[in-house]
Amino acid sequence: MEGMSTPSGDTKTQTPAPRLDQDDHERFAHYVIGGGEAITRSMVTGEPVTALCGKIWVPSRDPERFPVCPTCEGIKKEQGW
Repeated sequence: MEGMSTPSGDTKTQTPAPRLDQDDHERFAHYVIGGGEAITRSMVTGEPVTALCGKIWVPSRDPERFPVCPTCEGIKKEQGW
């Protein structure tokens, strides 16, 4: 409802809710912004985390079972981690 006018004439802009990804990123383990602490908090609260590559999701799988996301790995190397 972008550009919706209120009775006072002000324009309100609504930001869409973040989309939880359900695509090819599911095949990879990701590096999460905020690290292990963010992952633990997400698993307890159900609040989504964001990977370096931009994927947003609630972790629920063992990352050891998947190869590392090449985009996350590239960003990690660029940043000198």
